[in-house]
Amino acid sequence: MDKRIDGFSKLSKEEKIDWITRTHFKNSTAAASLLSSYWNSDPSLQTQHDEFIENTLTNFYMPLGVAPNFLINKSLFTLPMVIEESSVVAAAGNAAKFWLNKGGFKAEVIDTLKGGQVHFLYKGNPELLYAFFKKIKKPLINVTSELTQKMELRGGGIVSLDLVSKTTALPNYYQLDVRFKTADAMGANFINSCLESLATAFENLAAKETFFMKKEASIEILMSILSNYVPECLVKASVSCSVDEIEHQEGISGKKFAEKIVQAVAIASCETFRAVTHNKGIMNGVDALIIATGNDFRAIEAGVHAYAARNGQYTSLSKASIIDDQFTMELILPLALGTVGGLTKLHPMVGWSMELLGNPDAKKLMQIVAVAGLAQNFAALRSLVTSGIQKGHMKMHLFNILNQLGAKPVQKEAALNYFKKNMVSVKAVSDFLHSNET
Repeated sequence: MDKRIDGFSKLSKEEKIDWITRTHFKNSTAAASLLSSYWNSDPSLQTQHDEFIENTLTNFYMPLGVAPNFLINKSLFTLPMVIEESSVVAAAGNAAKFWLNKGGFKAEVIDTLKGGQVHFLYKGNPELLYAFFKKIKKPLINVTSELTQKMELRGGGIVSLDLVSKTTALPNYYQLDVRFKTADAMGANFINSCLESLATAFENLAAKETFFMKKEASIEILMSILSNYVPECLVKASVSCSVDEIEHQEGISGKKFAEKIVQAVAIASCETFRAVTHNKGIMNGVDALIIATGNDFRAIEAGVHAYAARNGQYTSLSKASIIDDQFTMELILPLALGTVGGLTKLHPMVGWSMELLGNPDAKKLMQIVAVAGLAQNFAALRSLVTSGIQKGHMKMHLFNILNQLGAKPVQKEAALNYFKKNMVSVKAVSDFLHSNET
């Protein structure tokens, strides 16, 4: 069967499903039935979901769990977490409980600057370009006044506009580098609109200058786009307590436990192979909360990992130390988040998650997300330096294995009891089920 199609986007939802299931599935009826089983029972909500993206056929559900007992800046929070990986939510809750009676987590926003660039080529005299930019800089900013007016009322807007030469990296390459504050919005659409407006005005103003009229000295706009690298939009989360306050961990003294955590972070700071997995653990907590609050986890991931490599080597995002018997862990992350715009007011579960968190503004949400990352990091290291990561992870993964092997309810109950004291693996669970067939 020919699997090519023209005009797919113009088909109705039912027509799309009919073509997809007939063309790509052996049992088209079963494939179509599965899609419809994941539709929202409320037609208006399903329509809303359908309009989030293009060519929507159904919904793809992810579990939403919660991690309670997070004491952040002396206030208690329960965190919503959307993730498919076993043990992440449990680990976050365990970390929250560990620090609950030790002062909890502290968090602070360092800055909220975001940026974007107008990228262009210019082959002429650099001195003429810089003189021209100096003359038109203020009028150029004024061009965006209609776009920035409402944002300025909320405390945001354009913070700076600079001409930057990148000719040492790429011949004839320059930027208009613009920094923004976007209040409680993530600000992607706002920033991109401002940049495109600046680019058009810059090009038009240049066209009126005689020295730009020569072909070899003309300005060629390539593109205008925000950057998801936000090294000046930073938040810091930390925990600290005396080593004497740390209980024995799996037979290890509190002091020895703290020392092993510090060494584990030190390894992630100098060894890239370890740093990548170390930071992935941090992002388990960050992404789960980012998704639950309707923010863009892909943008956050890209910016965070670029920040981890900002000094030329990919390294740990977190730090740990013991000074005068005081154990401290801290985490600094670049986080461009929003609590208005996008899905934050459209997706019902995002609204639910935001209310669970007390409807925080963007700065407060940055703090909560950074704490989630630090908690996840601490929980992972706690397992690694004591019992090992697999003991807890595989216990939480047990349900997935049982479901994959088609265990019956009575077998699941027996397996849960058996594997409280036995190592979990796919083979071990399979052998157990075979020996307990009913």
